[in-house]
Amino acid sequence: MEFDVAVIGGGNAALCAAIATASQKTKLKIALLESSPKEWRGGNSQHTRNLRSMHDAPTDVLVKTYSEDEFFEDVFKVTKGQTNEEYARFVISHTPKAVEFAKKHGVRFQPSMRGTLHLGRTNAFFLGGGKSLINAYFNAAINLGVEIFYEFEALDLIIDKGICKEILVFDKKQKREVKFKSKAVIIASGGFESNLEWLEKAWGEKARNFIIRGTRFNQGKMLKALQKNRAQIIGDPTQGHMVAIDARTPKYDGGIASRVDCVSLGIVVNKKAQRFYDEGEDFWPKRYAIWGRLVANEEDQIAYSITDSKVQKCYMPSLFEPIVANSIEELAFKINLDPKALKITIDEYNQSVVEGEFDHTILDNCHTQGLKIEKTHWALKIDTPPFYCYPLRPGVTFTYMGVKVDKNARVYQENGELFKNIFAAGEIMAGNILTQGYVAGFGMSIGSVFGRLAGENAFELVKDMK
Repeated sequence: MEFDVAVIGGGNAALCAAIATASQKTKLKIALLESSPKEWRGGNSQHTRNLRSMHDAPTDVLVKTYSEDEFFEDVFKVTKGQTNEEYARFVISHTPKAVEFAKKHGVRFQPSMRGTLHLGRTNAFFLGGGKSLINAYFNAAINLGVEIFYEFEALDLIIDKGICKEILVFDKKQKREVKFKSKAVIIASGGFESNLEWLEKAWGEKARNFIIRGTRFNQGKMLKALQKNRAQIIGDPTQGHMVAIDARTPKYDGGIASRVDCVSLGIVVNKKAQRFYDEGEDFWPKRYAIWGRLVANEEDQIAYSITDSKVQKCYMPSLFEPIVANSIEELAFKINLDPKALKITIDEYNQSVVEGEFDHTILDNCHTQGLKIEKTHWALKIDTPPFYCYPLRPGVTFTYMGVKVDKNARVYQENGELFKNIFAAGEIMAGNILTQGYVAGFGMSIGSVFGRLAGENAFELVKDMK
C-alpha cells in the first residue's frame, strides 16, 4: 500500500497531524493506522477532558488571564526544574493556536464546572469530553480524505540511510502482515505504559500492582522500532504521568473518572496506617500527579484516602462509591487496617491541627504543627462521622521515555542527524519537555502543538519531493 503520508496512531496528536496535512491546498494521499477497533479508537485522548492554554485576556471558555510566564512556572515547578525551557515555552506559546485549530475542525468547548480541580482559568474543557474531541477529529479527517485503517498495528519500521522505506503492519482482522510505503511517516502511537512486561522491567515487581488509566493499545512497538533503528532515545523509563486512582478500577481504560480528588482534603495512610506525605502541599491540579508515584513506593502499592463528612461537597466524587463507616475502628475493619494504629494516627493528626479559616480554593491557613510530616494547608480535624475512604493504587497514564525531536517534530538519530522523513508527536516525544511530574492538561497541549507541526512539515517535505 502506497501513500504520501502515513500517520501511526489514532489519538489527539495523530489526528491533529493527519488533519493538518490533509488541510493543505495540495491534496495528498494520507493513511492513518489505528491499532484499536473503531469502538476503542482515540488512544488515551478518549479519556481526557481539557487542554491547558495560555491566554492574555478572558475567552469564551477561559476566565481572567494565564500568561506564558505563569504557565511555564507551573511546568517548571512540577518538573522540579527538570524541563527544557525552550521547548516548554515553544509549546505554551502555541497553545492559543491549538485551541483555534480544534474549534475550526469541529471540537466544541464549554466553561469548566464546579469540582474540576479549579481549572476554569487555565484549561479549556471539551464539551462531551475526550470522546467528543476524538469523534470530531475523526469526522474532520475522513471529510478531508484521510483513509482510516482500524485494527492495523504498526510492528516495525524499515529504515535505510535515515529514510523510512516501509512500515510493517499487522492487519488484525485478516490476520496478515502488510507493508505500507510512504514518503513521510508521522509516529504518534503513544508511550509503552500498556506493555506490562516493559513496565515491570523498569519498575520491578511493583509494576504488577499498577493500573493503566488509559488505552490497552499503547504497547510501545514504535518506540522499540525507533530504538532498534538508532533513534535518539530520551527520558527515564520509570518516569511518566502517574496518578493515585481508585484501587477498584479495572486494569485498563478506567479513564479520568477513576482519579480520586479528595486527597488534599483529608489524610492518606499506607498499609501500616501511617501518613507518608504532605497532603496539602499545593493546589491539587499542580500536585495530583505526584501521588501515583508516592503510592507506588509504599508497601504493596496501596494507600487509603480518608476524610469525614465536613468536606464531601468540596470535591468531585470518583467512579466508585466511597467506603463509609460511623467510627474510625469500623472504617479500619472495612479496609483491613489495624484499628489501633489508624486510631493513633488520626488522633495525633487531630491534636496537631491549627485551626484557621478553611477555604479549599486558596492556599488557606489551616495546617498542622508538631507532626513528623506536617500538612501545610486545608488541615481539618477528622472527627465528624460518617468517615469516608477511597483505596488508592498507582494509575499510569503515559510514560515519558521517548524520542528526541526538533521544533519541526522531526526525529533525531543517535548520531545527531535527523531522519529524513520521520516525524513524531504526542506521548512518544513528550519527554522532550516532561521529565517528571505533570500539570493537568499539558499532555494534550504537547500533542496538539506537535501533531499540527508534524502534519504541516510532513506536507512540506512531500510537496518538495513531488
